[in-house]
Amino acid sequence: MNQRILALLIGSTLSFSATAADNSYTVDPRHTFPSFEINHLGFSIQRGLFNKTTGKVRLNPDAETGSIQIAIETASINTGLAELEEHLRGKDFLDAARYPEITFVSDKLAFSKERLVGADGTLTLHGVAKPVHLTVDHFYCGLNIIALKNTCGANVTATIKRSDFDVDKYAPKLGDDVKIAIQIEAIKD
Repeated sequence: MNQRILALLIGSTLSFSATAADNSYTVDPRHTFPSFEINHLGFSIQRGLFNKTTGKVRLNPDAETGSIQIAIETASINTGLAELEEHLRGKDFLDAARYPEITFVSDKLAFSKERLVGADGTLTLHGVAKPVHLTVDHFYCGLNIIALKNTCGANVTATIKRSDFDVDKYAPKLGDDVKIAIQIEAIKD
């Protein structure tokens, strides 16, 4: 029998507990893109994302424990408009030269029946560290049938106030609330 088919059959029969108990995962930068939404002067909702993310995730759903360490390259911001991206990388907003990374670190994960549903941790943005709660509204672990590797994926959301992180240029006309959505996939080490 073909090894790929055999691996797929074996992997698809394993329960989440068997495949993810106390394991370490590396964030897949090809499938992880933190995005944001902000009110643009009352006219529209401006959206963007970050193209470069790295990190580690450790999960033990049986014990309801784990940790997350994520780093986002500030200069990788992408809005589809080069002029806006340069302004956002500058001193008025992200100051990417001085603060090259946005990080999130957590060792307080919340589970419901072995399913990750949230994380409380510290978000460091623009040199300011604040507690942030992330809500996980989709979570799945299993065998990636293309890569044939155990993978976990999630959709994560939060809302922060940019002024809490000393990024308050044009506030409040340019929205202070920033909605964050992160699609993330991580491959078992």
